[in-house]
Amino acid sequence: MLLVWHRAECWLAVVCFGLIAALLLTDVLGRELVGPVLRAIGIDLGPMGLFGSQRVSVYALIVGSFAGIGIATATGSHLVPRVGYVWVPKSWDPAMNRLADLLTGLVLVAVAWYGWVFVESSRETDLRAPVLDWAVWPMQMAIPLGFLSAAGRYFLYAGWPASRPQPPAHQE
Repeated sequence: MLLVWHRAECWLAVVCFGLIAALLLTDVLGRELVGPVLRAIGIDLGPMGLFGSQRVSVYALIVGSFAGIGIATATGSHLVPRVGYVWVPKSWDPAMNRLADLLTGLVLVAVAWYGWVFVESSRETDLRAPVLDWAVWPMQMAIPLGFLSAAGRYFLYAGWPASRPQPPAHQE
């Protein structure tokens, strides 16, 4: 289950960042290459950029970035402060890791709840995207869902410590 979950988030992030690259590349090529070439041969079609590409790219960045929270949690590649690691004996590590995972999951659920409050306020006020006139709350749903994804993993790690990813040998 964890592997399928992780792969789905990875694919979502790849699609989002691939979309960003394609949109911005098309926009820049249209503005900086196709437009000037057409104008040089006497054809003026006006602005040649891709309409709304920058705004859509921002929304794809939001979705891809919040998928990254779950990806970082699944791979153990997020930053972990090592401040309190020497405060308890090494023999307590398994219990402390489970407690830390449980507490982290609870904090992430609280953050997800505040994310939901933010999204709900956008939905209730019918907040619209400039230029595109799209409702923004569907894209903002990535915020609470990203935090809930990470929280769910931490709860699983607390219940089944063997499913927890191994930390890297050293972090930069």
